[in-house]
Amino acid sequence: MRRMLLVAGVATAALAVAFGASAAAPSKTASFVNYALGETTGTTCPGSSACSNVAAEPAIRADGAGRFYGSSENSLLAGTVAVRSTDGGLHYTTLVSPDGVSQTNDTGFAPGGGDTDLAVAPDKNAAGLYNVYVASLSLANIDVSTSTDGGATWTLNPVTTPETADDREWIAADTSNKVCISYHDAPQGITVGCSADAGATFTQFASALDANHAFQISENGIGNLAIDPTSHVIYQTYSAITTAAETVCAPQLGVSAGTCDYHGVYMAVSTDGGATFTDYPVYVNPDPTVGYGHQFVNVSVDKAGNVYSVYTDDHHVSYSFSTDHGKTWSGPYLVSTTGGTQIFPWSTAGDAGKLDVVYYQTPYYDGVNTPDNYPDSAAWTVGFAQNLNATTPGSAWSRQTASPINHYGGVCESGVTCTGNRDLFDDFGVAASPATGLASIIYSDDQFHSGAPNSSGCDASTTNSGTCDHTAIATQTSGSGIFAPPKKK
Repeated sequence: MRRMLLVAGVATAALAVAFGASAAAPSKTASFVNYALGETTGTTCPGSSACSNVAAEPAIRADGAGRFYGSSENSLLAGTVAVRSTDGGLHYTTLVSPDGVSQTNDTGFAPGGGDTDLAVAPDKNAAGLYNVYVASLSLANIDVSTSTDGGATWTLNPVTTPETADDREWIAADTSNKVCISYHDAPQGITVGCSADAGATFTQFASALDANHAFQISENGIGNLAIDPTSHVIYQTYSAITTAAETVCAPQLGVSAGTCDYHGVYMAVSTDGGATFTDYPVYVNPDPTVGYGHQFVNVSVDKAGNVYSVYTDDHHVSYSFSTDHGKTWSGPYLVSTTGGTQIFPWSTAGDAGKLDVVYYQTPYYDGVNTPDNYPDSAAWTVGFAQNLNATTPGSAWSRQTASPINHYGGVCESGVTCTGNRDLFDDFGVAASPATGLASIIYSDDQFHSGAPNSSGCDASTTNSGTCDHTAIATQTSGSGIFAPPKKK
């Protein structure tokens, strides 16, 4: 869920920091341009006094032509903001809201606006464009809005799920018209539902937790959903307890709740289009008190079909990789630096072995407090890490800062049960353009930026609060990319 207001208009360039044994040279130092998005349809940012918004917890994807699409939520019942860039992320234009059509829908599903996620089809539709899908939570279930014309118009598809309640949905696309969603169902299992008609109807639903892992129902943290467009294998990632015996000490239901944690990272894999899933361990930490259920474990797939799992222990970000469609895994390997704190990881994969990872980072770490209770001296920024040989154990990462300071102090990671500061909410995202290989990052920012078009109420006295909370962009303008540029004809 989300919060309140505004804006940024700052350019930053950052130095790369690489460490560890390296099988190949790290990528070149990148630079980024930062600015706030608009919320009014037709606004192009940067460059307009209307480049401010009240949205948060955003998502981003790129289509095969290199267009970026982003979405961000205004909160349950308040709808979703959608944006598009056609110039490699240097500018974004606000589209008609995917939830706008829901105002004429009287089924009780709409408007949406909670926990947004976004997907882009890997293949073109009959009109020569890539379908865009935006999912969000609504009053009754999940809304999926589909655009077949590059975001100019949307069709709302309220999804009637088999369960009576659902939460934290994710969405992924395959072929020109297949789209799947996943979500926490009522007993906190994980359900995956698929549509073969571009989201108009969802007729296939299956549990991502197989019979051997049924003990993880009610004791798991859901991650995102991804589909390999070449093999059509579906991947649903999650963190969880690792044995049935741990239900007595697990965070939610155990009689000694909280004495063990979700110290296993798993990948649910479907090779039959989402009809059935088999769950494979990515990494099980031998320390049962370590938890990976910190919004969110993440999965991405590169063009060669290699699969990447990215996760955080609330201190550092690590990754594992699989070269056999998620059955066996190598790792963990450290993504972030050995100091400070890094949380909320997200990844995007490009050509074979090439991977970008983002996270919120601060130099602060005291070894005692969780990020929820960090002092105001903890300054957070967006971290960007890149590996051009990610399927080589020990390969080097380049690391740099991609944003100005976007928050000070505690960062609550307990979702709607949070009692601390939620200005950064629960996740953000990164995508890379197949046309340039360069990244565009969408993130939350609660700072007042002098000289930027901050919205009403956001000023120097309200900085670092929900009053200034908004969705911003950091677009890579130089350095190495994770896709090779298309060959000139």
